[in-house]
Amino acid sequence: MSNIVIYSTKPVPEYEKILSAVDDADVRSVDISSIKDYALINPSLMIITDIEQAKDALMTNKFPCPILFFGPVRRDITVRAEGFDFITNPSNTDELIVRVNALLRIKAIKDKLEKVSTTDDLTGLHNRKYLQERLEEEISRSKRYGTKLSCILFDIDFFKVVNDMYGYEWGDILLRNIANKLDAMVRKEDILTRYGDEEFLLVLPNTSEENAFLFGERFRREVEKMEFIPAGEEEAHRVTVSGGISTYPCMTDVEEDANTVIRYAEHALYNAKHRGKNKIIQFSQMNLEM
Repeated sequence: MSNIVIYSTKPVPEYEKILSAVDDADVRSVDISSIKDYALINPSLMIITDIEQAKDALMTNKFPCPILFFGPVRRDITVRAEGFDFITNPSNTDELIVRVNALLRIKAIKDKLEKVSTTDDLTGLHNRKYLQERLEEEISRSKRYGTKLSCILFDIDFFKVVNDMYGYEWGDILLRNIANKLDAMVRKEDILTRYGDEEFLLVLPNTSEENAFLFGERFRREVEKMEFIPAGEEEAHRVTVSGGISTYPCMTDVEEDANTVIRYAEHALYNAKHRGKNKIIQFSQMNLEM
Protein backbone atom coordinates (compact mmCIF):
# COMPACT_ATOMS: atom_id res chain seq x y z
CA MET A 1 0.00 0.00 0.00
CA SER A 2 1.24 3.50 -0.87
CA ASN A 3 1.48 6.00 1.96
CA ILE A 4 0.59 9.51 0.71
CA VAL A 5 1.25 12.25 3.26
CA ILE A 6 0.07 15.82 2.72
CA TYR A 7 2.10 18.40 4.65
CA SER A 8 0.04 21.52 5.10
CA THR A 9 -0.42 24.51 7.41
CA LYS A 10 -4.05 23.48 7.94
CA PRO A 11 -6.20 20.35 7.44
CA VAL A 12 -7.01 19.69 3.78
CA PRO A 13 -9.88 17.18 3.77
CA GLU A 14 -10.78 18.15 0.19
CA TYR A 15 -7.45 16.84 -1.12
CA GLU A 16 -7.59 13.77 1.09
CA LYS A 17 -10.96 12.98 -0.49
CA ILE A 18 -9.66 13.49 -4.04
CA LEU A 19 -6.58 11.32 -3.46
CA SER A 20 -8.61 8.54 -1.89
CA ALA A 21 -9.36 7.62 -5.53
CA VAL A 22 -5.72 6.52 -5.97
CA ASP A 23 -5.61 2.71 -5.94
CA ASP A 24 -4.21 1.01 -2.86
CA ALA A 25 -3.20 4.25 -1.13
CA ASP A 26 -3.51 5.48 2.43
CA VAL A 27 -3.88 9.29 2.49
CA ARG A 28 -3.44 11.58 5.46
CA SER A 29 -2.63 15.24 6.10
CA VAL A 30 -0.30 16.42 8.88
CA ASP A 31 1.01 19.78 10.01
CA ILE A 32 3.86 21.00 7.87
CA SER A 33 5.97 21.64 10.97
CA SER A 34 6.32 17.85 11.41
CA ILE A 35 8.07 17.39 8.08
CA LYS A 36 11.38 16.91 9.92
CA ASP A 37 9.92 13.71 11.39
CA TYR A 38 8.96 12.28 8.00
CA ALA A 39 10.82 9.01 8.69
CA LEU A 40 8.35 8.13 11.45
CA ILE A 41 5.54 8.09 8.87
CA ASN A 42 7.61 6.55 6.07
CA PRO A 43 5.76 8.20 3.17
CA SER A 44 5.69 6.78 -0.35
CA LEU A 45 4.86 10.26 -1.61
CA MET A 46 5.01 13.64 0.12
CA ILE A 47 2.71 16.47 -0.95
CA ILE A 48 3.72 19.93 0.27
CA THR A 49 1.12 22.68 0.00
CA ASP A 50 3.36 25.59 1.07
CA ILE A 51 6.94 25.37 -0.16
CA GLU A 52 8.06 28.43 1.82
CA GLN A 53 7.14 26.76 5.10
CA ALA A 54 9.13 23.68 4.11
CA LYS A 55 12.19 25.48 2.71
CA ASP A 56 14.49 24.83 5.69
CA ALA A 57 13.58 21.14 5.87
CA LEU A 58 14.16 20.76 2.13
CA MET A 59 17.68 22.18 2.50
CA THR A 60 18.69 19.89 5.38
CA ASN A 61 17.12 16.53 4.42
CA LYS A 62 17.39 14.00 1.63
CA PHE A 63 13.95 12.47 1.24
CA PRO A 64 13.69 8.79 0.16
CA CYS A 65 10.47 9.39 -1.77
CA PRO A 66 9.11 11.76 -4.44
CA ILE A 67 7.59 15.14 -3.55
CA LEU A 68 4.71 16.98 -5.22
CA PHE A 69 4.54 20.72 -4.54
CA PHE A 70 1.36 22.77 -4.81
CA GLY A 71 2.08 26.07 -6.57
CA PRO A 72 4.22 27.45 -9.40
CA VAL A 73 7.62 26.01 -10.29
CA ARG A 74 10.36 27.30 -7.98
CA ARG A 75 13.89 27.11 -9.38
CA ASP A 76 15.41 28.80 -6.32
CA ILE A 77 14.62 25.87 -4.01
CA THR A 78 16.99 22.94 -3.54
CA VAL A 79 15.12 19.63 -3.47
CA ARG A 80 16.84 16.33 -2.64
CA ALA A 81 14.33 13.57 -3.20
CA GLU A 82 13.60 10.50 -5.37
CA GLY A 83 11.84 12.87 -7.77
CA PHE A 84 9.63 15.94 -7.58
CA ASP A 85 7.02 17.88 -9.51
CA PHE A 86 4.88 21.01 -9.23
CA ILE A 87 1.18 21.44 -9.84
CA THR A 88 -0.10 25.00 -10.07
CA ASN A 89 -3.79 24.09 -9.91
CA PRO A 90 -4.27 21.17 -7.48
CA SER A 91 -8.04 21.64 -7.62
CA ASN A 92 -7.88 20.12 -11.12
CA THR A 93 -8.78 16.64 -9.92
CA ASP A 94 -7.74 14.73 -13.03
CA GLU A 95 -4.35 16.40 -13.30
CA LEU A 96 -3.64 15.93 -9.60
CA ILE A 97 -4.35 12.19 -9.72
CA VAL A 98 -2.28 11.76 -12.91
CA ARG A 99 0.74 13.46 -11.34
CA VAL A 100 0.41 11.55 -8.09
CA ASN A 101 0.21 8.23 -9.93
CA ALA A 102 3.26 9.15 -12.02
CA LEU A 103 5.35 9.95 -8.92
CA LEU A 104 4.19 6.77 -7.19
CA ARG A 105 5.29 4.76 -10.25
CA ILE A 106 8.73 6.38 -10.04
CA LYS A 107 8.93 5.35 -6.39
CA ALA A 108 7.82 1.76 -7.17
CA ILE A 109 10.36 1.39 -10.00
CA LYS A 110 13.24 2.72 -7.90
CA ASP A 111 12.28 0.48 -4.98
CA LYS A 112 12.23 -2.53 -7.31
CA LEU A 113 15.63 -1.65 -8.79
CA GLU A 114 17.09 -1.16 -5.33
CA LYS A 115 15.74 -4.52 -4.18
CA VAL A 116 17.14 -6.29 -7.24
CA SER A 117 20.57 -4.71 -6.76
CA THR A 118 20.77 -5.66 -3.07
CA THR A 119 19.13 -9.12 -3.09
CA ASP A 120 20.60 -12.57 -3.67
CA ASP A 121 18.64 -14.31 -6.44
CA LEU A 122 18.77 -17.82 -5.00
CA THR A 123 17.85 -17.23 -1.35
CA GLY A 124 16.06 -13.87 -1.43
CA LEU A 125 18.37 -12.60 1.32
CA HIS A 126 20.37 -9.38 1.18
CA ASN A 127 23.66 -9.49 -0.71
CA ARG A 128 27.13 -8.19 0.15
CA LYS A 129 26.49 -4.78 -1.40
CA TYR A 130 23.64 -4.19 1.04
CA LEU A 131 25.66 -5.64 3.92
CA GLN A 132 28.59 -3.28 3.46
CA GLU A 133 26.38 -0.18 3.54
CA ARG A 134 24.28 -1.26 6.50
CA LEU A 135 27.11 -2.65 8.62
CA GLU A 136 29.00 0.65 8.43
CA GLU A 137 25.80 2.42 9.54
CA GLU A 138 25.30 0.04 12.45
CA ILE A 139 28.92 0.37 13.58
CA SER A 140 28.59 4.16 13.56
CA ARG A 141 25.41 3.87 15.63
CA SER A 142 27.09 1.44 18.03
CA LYS A 143 30.03 3.80 18.45
CA ARG A 144 27.77 6.81 19.00
CA TYR A 145 25.58 5.19 21.66
CA GLY A 146 28.15 2.87 23.23
CA THR A 147 26.21 -0.30 22.43
CA LYS A 148 27.45 -3.73 21.39
CA LEU A 149 27.07 -5.06 17.87
CA SER A 150 27.68 -8.70 17.01
CA CYS A 151 28.27 -10.54 13.75
CA ILE A 152 27.91 -14.27 13.18
CA LEU A 153 29.36 -15.84 10.05
CA PHE A 154 27.78 -19.26 9.41
CA ASP A 155 29.14 -21.82 6.96
CA ILE A 156 27.49 -25.10 5.89
CA ASP A 157 29.88 -27.93 6.73
CA PHE A 158 30.90 -30.26 3.87
CA PHE A 159 28.69 -28.36 1.42
CA LYS A 160 30.83 -29.45 -1.55
CA VAL A 161 29.97 -33.06 -0.70
CA VAL A 162 26.26 -32.29 -1.21
CA ASN A 163 26.95 -30.82 -4.65
CA ASP A 164 29.20 -33.72 -5.61
CA MET A 165 26.86 -36.47 -4.37
CA TYR A 166 23.44 -35.11 -5.33
CA GLY A 167 24.09 -32.34 -7.87
CA TYR A 168 23.98 -28.57 -7.74
CA GLU A 169 20.17 -28.51 -7.81
CA TRP A 170 20.07 -30.19 -4.41
CA GLY A 171 22.85 -27.93 -3.20
CA ASP A 172 20.62 -24.97 -4.08
CA ILE A 173 17.69 -26.56 -2.25
CA LEU A 174 19.81 -26.98 0.86
CA LEU A 175 20.97 -23.35 0.67
CA ARG A 176 17.37 -22.15 0.45
CA ASN A 177 16.31 -24.39 3.35
CA ILE A 178 19.13 -23.07 5.55
CA ALA A 179 18.40 -19.47 4.52
CA ASN A 180 14.68 -19.85 5.30
CA LYS A 181 15.37 -21.44 8.67
CA LEU A 182 17.77 -18.66 9.63
CA ASP A 183 15.50 -15.91 8.30
CA ALA A 184 12.63 -17.24 10.44
CA MET A 185 14.75 -16.88 13.59
CA VAL A 186 16.12 -13.34 13.19
CA ARG A 187 14.61 -10.12 14.51
CA LYS A 188 13.29 -7.35 12.32
CA GLU A 189 16.29 -5.13 13.08
CA ASP A 190 18.86 -7.83 12.28
CA ILE A 191 20.68 -7.88 8.92
CA LEU A 192 20.88 -11.28 7.25
CA THR A 193 23.05 -11.69 4.17
CA ARG A 194 24.18 -14.44 1.88
CA TYR A 195 27.87 -13.74 2.20
CA GLY A 196 29.48 -16.46 0.06
CA ASP A 197 28.52 -19.65 -1.76
CA GLU A 198 27.54 -21.48 1.43
CA GLU A 199 28.11 -18.68 3.95
CA PHE A 200 25.58 -16.47 5.69
CA LEU A 201 26.49 -13.36 7.68
CA LEU A 202 24.12 -12.17 10.39
CA VAL A 203 24.50 -8.72 11.95
CA LEU A 204 22.86 -8.37 15.37
CA PRO A 205 22.59 -4.73 16.49
CA ASN A 206 22.59 -4.00 20.22
CA THR A 207 23.63 -7.59 20.99
CA SER A 208 26.40 -8.78 23.30
CA GLU A 209 28.80 -11.56 22.42
CA GLU A 210 27.13 -13.83 24.98
CA ASN A 211 23.68 -13.35 23.47
CA ALA A 212 25.05 -13.78 19.96
CA PHE A 213 26.60 -17.08 21.06
CA LEU A 214 23.25 -18.24 22.47
CA PHE A 215 21.61 -17.44 19.13
CA GLY A 216 24.37 -19.16 17.18
CA GLU A 217 24.13 -22.29 19.29
CA ARG A 218 20.34 -22.39 18.96
CA PHE A 219 20.59 -22.15 15.17
CA ARG A 220 23.38 -24.75 15.04
CA ARG A 221 21.20 -27.21 16.95
CA GLU A 222 18.20 -26.50 14.72
CA VAL A 223 20.26 -27.28 11.62
CA GLU A 224 21.62 -30.43 13.25
CA LYS A 225 18.04 -31.67 13.73
CA MET A 226 16.81 -30.89 10.20
CA GLU A 227 16.01 -33.66 7.74
CA PHE A 228 17.51 -33.19 4.31
CA ILE A 229 16.58 -36.12 2.04
CA PRO A 230 17.54 -35.66 -1.62
CA ALA A 231 15.37 -37.40 -4.21
CA GLY A 232 16.06 -41.11 -4.53
CA GLU A 233 17.70 -41.36 -1.13
CA GLU A 234 16.23 -43.45 1.69
CA GLU A 235 18.04 -41.76 4.53
CA ALA A 236 18.55 -38.12 5.45
CA HIS A 237 21.88 -36.53 4.67
CA ARG A 238 23.32 -35.11 7.90
CA VAL A 239 23.71 -31.34 7.75
CA THR A 240 25.66 -29.16 10.20
CA VAL A 241 26.93 -25.60 10.29
CA SER A 242 29.91 -23.90 11.87
CA GLY A 243 29.93 -20.29 12.99
CA GLY A 244 32.29 -17.51 14.01
CA ILE A 245 31.28 -14.56 16.19
CA SER A 246 32.84 -11.11 16.47
CA THR A 247 31.45 -8.32 18.63
CA TYR A 248 32.17 -4.62 18.12
CA PRO A 249 34.23 -3.18 19.67
CA CYS A 250 36.38 -6.28 19.27
CA MET A 251 39.79 -5.10 20.46
CA THR A 252 40.97 -2.10 22.46
CA ASP A 253 43.14 0.59 20.89
CA VAL A 254 42.36 -0.69 17.38
CA GLU A 255 40.50 1.34 14.77
CA GLU A 256 37.77 -1.03 13.54
CA ASP A 257 35.40 -0.77 10.59
CA ALA A 258 32.99 -3.13 8.83
CA ASN A 259 35.78 -5.04 7.09
CA THR A 260 37.63 -5.49 10.39
CA VAL A 261 34.60 -6.87 12.20
CA ILE A 262 33.87 -9.29 9.34
CA ARG A 263 37.50 -10.40 9.24
CA TYR A 264 37.40 -11.24 12.96
CA ALA A 265 34.24 -13.30 12.40
CA GLU A 266 36.03 -15.10 9.56
CA HIS A 267 38.95 -15.91 11.87
CA ALA A 268 36.54 -17.35 14.43
CA LEU A 269 34.77 -19.40 11.73
CA TYR A 270 38.06 -20.83 10.47
CA ASN A 271 38.87 -21.74 14.06
CA ALA A 272 35.54 -23.58 14.36
CA LYS A 273 36.37 -25.52 11.18
CA HIS A 274 39.86 -26.30 12.50
CA ARG A 275 38.35 -27.72 15.68
CA GLY A 276 36.22 -30.25 13.84
CA LYS A 277 33.23 -28.27 12.51
CA ASN A 278 29.65 -28.14 13.88
CA LYS A 279 30.80 -25.54 16.42
CA ILE A 280 30.24 -21.86 17.20
CA ILE A 281 33.42 -20.02 18.19
CA GLN A 282 33.72 -16.52 19.65
CA PHE A 283 36.62 -14.41 18.40
CA SER A 284 37.37 -13.18 21.91
CA GLN A 285 37.79 -16.77 23.13
CA MET A 286 40.20 -17.81 20.40
CA ASN A 287 43.84 -18.62 20.82
CA LEU A 288 45.04 -15.94 18.41
CA GLU A 289 48.31 -17.76 17.81
CA MET A 290 46.52 -20.68 16.09
